Amino acid sequence: MGALVGVVQHAASVRHGYGPSVTRMFVTVGVLLALGLTLPTVVDWIGALVRFRLTRAVRERLIRAVSAPVGVAHLEDPAVLNRIAMAEGALTDFKPGEAPLALARVYAARSGGLLACVAVSIVCWWAGIGLLCLWLAVRVPLRRAVTAHVEALGGEAGVMRRARYFQQLTTDGGASKEIRLFGLGDWVTDQFRDHWLQGMTRMWQVRGALSRTVGWIVGVVLLSYLGVCGWFGYEALHGTISLVAVATLIPMTLMTSAVGGISFDDLAVEWMVAGLPLLRALEEDLARRSRELSGGGDVADLPRRAITFQNVGFRYPEASAPVLKALNLRIQAGGSTAIVGANGAGKTTLVKLLARLHDPTEGGLMVDDRPLTGLSAATWQRNLAVIPQDFARFPASLADNIGLGAPEALDDRAGLQAALEAAGGMELLDDLPDGWETRLSVGGAEGRELSGGQWQRVALARALFAARKGARLLVLDEPTAWLDVRGEAEFYRRFLELTKGLTTVVISHRFSTVRQAKHICVLAEGRVAEYGSHDELMALDGEYARMFRLQAERLRNPEQPAIDPGMLTS
Repeated sequence: MGALVGVVQHAASVRHGYGPSVTRMFVTVGVLLALGLTLPTVVDWIGALVRFRLTRAVRERLIRAVSAPVGVAHLEDPAVLNRIAMAEGALTDFKPGEAPLALARVYAARSGGLLACVAVSIVCWWAGIGLLCLWLAVRVPLRRAVTAHVEALGGEAGVMRRARYFQQLTTDGGASKEIRLFGLGDWVTDQFRDHWLQGMTRMWQVRGALSRTVGWIVGVVLLSYLGVCGWFGYEALHGTISLVAVATLIPMTLMTSAVGGISFDDLAVEWMVAGLPLLRALEEDLARRSRELSGGGDVADLPRRAITFQNVGFRYPEASAPVLKALNLRIQAGGSTAIVGANGAGKTTLVKLLARLHDPTEGGLMVDDRPLTGLSAATWQRNLAVIPQDFARFPASLADNIGLGAPEALDDRAGLQAALEAAGGMELLDDLPDGWETRLSVGGAEGRELSGGQWQRVALARALFAARKGARLLVLDEPTAWLDVRGEAEFYRRFLELTKGLTTVVISHRFSTVRQAKHICVLAEGRVAEYGSHDELMALDGEYARMFRLQAERLRNPEQPAIDPGMLTS
């Protein structure tokens, strides 16, 4: 542009009109302007491709990292959950996948600023070098301010994650119903706002503390530019520098700020890449946990005799009291054992230890005569067929939802049908429009929605399919909680047939199921309070007998208020 001004000025001064040189200069400037306008579009297009690939790569690494440990302790650790949220950029609008494009803009701007300093130096060496040094010095405190902002919000990851939870609550399939029925929309909004403001307070405090630093920086920069531009004006007024030089120096001087100034892209890049070191550290930490939980012993056809809990104690991280204390229990191989007790007695925790989702904090488990921690954890878990209370509902076909109990045998349609039939779900298959290939809906996803009882039959079929494919230990946690009376009665009738030949552990508040188990364990305050068969425990006339009679009385007298034995305490 400066050269164009010079050519036009010269053509006007010699009064020869605009010749070929002027035309060539206009064409050159026009081409450069066109490139300047189109290049950002090309860069954005390339950046979009990179963003999609990097976002997928980051999410894949997170999925692999959090799935690596055979246990679930890391998913119950708030510190780990905060690191996961930071690594995936879930706490801000800046995602790691957008970093390359923003970084390209930052480097382009800084390169442009450096070239501007060079251009100024050609005309006035001390101005170009002086502005370069000024901005390099200014960038240090400005970068420190940006880093402090990121660290401040990172320190409030837990609060921001709770704010995000309240935001997502309004679209959650289950919670959204109660939010509307109880008129909780304003309450959820208030909770989101309060947590978000609490999480941002620290960052605002950091920003306030840095405002004085930024103030003197602005003052120094302003005085420096006033001095440089004033000198240019003085020299132009006295004819020391030409109009071409002035037309070049003024925009170049303004562009020098890009060599060291902090733009929105600088701030965005800092946010975007802040999670990447956390991602790598998270991968290493979870890989270490995975190695710690993985023994090398062969599981083979274990258990052959029994699984034994020996003085087992367990306390969740940051919990004030242990869930299990000096628990001793023997689960006979090939037989059925029922676990009953009040809510909070430790029944579900016992199952987690059995499945090696956690390891005991005291004592240990023995499989026959071998410690469970010495066996291959992943192989041991493949040896289990589990129906937890919060069983998985995959947004996939009916065949996949059952076949994922043994993924290597997904193509065994006969086995899938046998498992579904054993679970009493053949009516479900007849009702689905595309049979086995019908996609089951989860949380508003496209597909066919199932009732709670239908989903429980699918989960039961999944566990039975796993058992048919080699799993030797069947764990049922409230297996009839979602079934209607007819389905529950059918399950009771077929319980012994379904569990024949398997080592079975059943947790239930329904004594119609419990009494059919060969052995019954009553947990109380984290210990085994009673153990024996149904007849033996009834003869003992202890806690089990009391809970059984209360439930039986309810069945004989329907007008009596319902009593859930799980709510009873000793």
